[in-house]
Amino acid sequence: MNGITIVIGAVCILLIAYRLYGTFMAAKVLKLDDSKPTPAHTLEDGKDYVPTNKWVTFGHHFAAIAAAGPLVGPILAAQFGYLPGLIWLLVGAVIGGAVHDIVVLFASMRQNGQSLSEIAKKELGPVAGFCTGLAMLFIITITMAGLSLVILNALSNNPWGTFSVAATIPIAMGVGLYHKKTGNLKLATTVGFLLIMAAIAIGPSIQGTALGNFLTLEPSTIALALPIYAFFAAALPVWLLLAPRDYLSTFLKLGVFLALIVGVFFVNPTVQFPAFTEFINGGGPIIAGPVWPFVSITIACGAISGFHAFIGSGTTPKMINRWSDIKGVAFGAMLVECLVAVMALIAAVSLMPGDYFAINSTPENYAKLGMQPVHLDQLSNDVGMDLEGRTGGAISLAVGMTYIFTEIPIFKHMATYFFQFVILFEAIFILTAIDSGTRVARYLIQDFVGSFIKPLKNLNSTPANIVASLLACFMWGYLLYTGDISSVWALFGVSNQLMASIGLIIGATVILKIADKRIYVLTCLIPLAYLYVSVNYAGYWMITNVYLNESSAGYNLLNGILSITMLVLGLVIIIATAVKWTKLLKYPQNVLTERASAGTL
Repeated sequence: MNGITIVIGAVCILLIAYRLYGTFMAAKVLKLDDSKPTPAHTLEDGKDYVPTNKWVTFGHHFAAIAAAGPLVGPILAAQFGYLPGLIWLLVGAVIGGAVHDIVVLFASMRQNGQSLSEIAKKELGPVAGFCTGLAMLFIITITMAGLSLVILNALSNNPWGTFSVAATIPIAMGVGLYHKKTGNLKLATTVGFLLIMAAIAIGPSIQGTALGNFLTLEPSTIALALPIYAFFAAALPVWLLLAPRDYLSTFLKLGVFLALIVGVFFVNPTVQFPAFTEFINGGGPIIAGPVWPFVSITIACGAISGFHAFIGSGTTPKMINRWSDIKGVAFGAMLVECLVAVMALIAAVSLMPGDYFAINSTPENYAKLGMQPVHLDQLSNDVGMDLEGRTGGAISLAVGMTYIFTEIPIFKHMATYFFQFVILFEAIFILTAIDSGTRVARYLIQDFVGSFIKPLKNLNSTPANIVASLLACFMWGYLLYTGDISSVWALFGVSNQLMASIGLIIGATVILKIADKRIYVLTCLIPLAYLYVSVNYAGYWMITNVYLNESSAGYNLLNGILSITMLVLGLVIIIATAVKWTKLLKYPQNVLTERASAGTL
């Protein structure tokens, strides 16, 4: 097996899925109608509700949903071999993730861009709405702090990376202002992209200078700077900072992975991993559990991810210009993200297994495997860093991508540059999810807490927006600064996929009401059934084998309690859903559709 075979097969499957299944979902299941105005038009306020060019919206949406998941998840799941991750990525993205993203975005726009908790309240009742809101606040807080930890490790004592990432902020604001004033997107895009490339090129030259020393920051300083940045991204009008920055970042993201695709075709790296490793039954040094359900928990973004529901019911539904744009923005962005994850998987399995496990395992665990590194010393020498025990996936992705690029003769002696560039690329990749996620957290707080403190619910109130933004940044910023998030990060995989299950529940309920044929609800029920069972089994396995197992190194009573709480919230939502569906199924389908169209159901 080689890299070209995987890339060609993946691209063909994803293109066919977009053309056929995406069109079916848009035209037949959701019946998208451009004759109706979108919430961006009916509620336009110049801040949150802004009709936006579909390519800018795609750029924002893709940049927001494609965070650490499609990069790190496939790297870690390579522990099981190349085939489990590859199958889950392609099947999960087409049948699960793309469907989840398009129905959540549609459901939110149908309710004027409201959050998933508000939609759950209207579609399933107050109990399900409360549980959904609580689960979403919990998950988004963990997500923002967890993603920020990756940025923290990538930018600490790294002036090149800090300069280049920081430069994207004023550049994006300039692009936003120019586009707002002139409407000339092409010129704004060209100048903005060239300025970002210039910032990246200048980055290495500042090291050792006064500016470089100033930007050589300790982790604690970055931990304060990130929430401050996120506050402004959440509080300022969406067109000024968040949308143009995410839009410009998308060019870098797609550019790097297009370059990686070209590199794969040029180098045609051999897949060094077997289809299945000895760890498919559990006991691996990276993921303790068996291949099922943990391949579907470890790889979220890239296949199906509940984090996407935050974006699909947060910033994006307030920006969609036409209903038909949903297909490209939601369904299309999910499939592109899947390709990103496939490329990350190729980068991982192109390494020798002994080198891969040496990087991603602690030295103590690696010693127990009985493996020997093959090229680790040479790789460490090439990139200028000791690679042993660099767990977490980010470093091995950078090493894998650097290996592929430097196999091209003209780049042979640029390993250090490429390694640092990929680390920077990962930081920018993840930071775009942090700013969008914080803005979504602001919406959630205004929806959820606003039910008890009425003035906070007013999205047009500047004080309310500032208070909610400050609260959102404080919640995850505190966890980031204190490092407490590291004790609950293992919860993210299960809670994130539980969130995806909730998104599919909402989507199935909406389809049940509006579809011409009741059988169309299977588009959501099939992935929902698989995901919900997988989530609950994974949660049960972690609780009994790790969190509440005193003999386990991961024993943690708090994690166990939080896991049980999340699973109970999911069960309550499922029960409320069953009650609601029982009532809906009493009506003939044509009556349901008529009442839904009339707004009486």
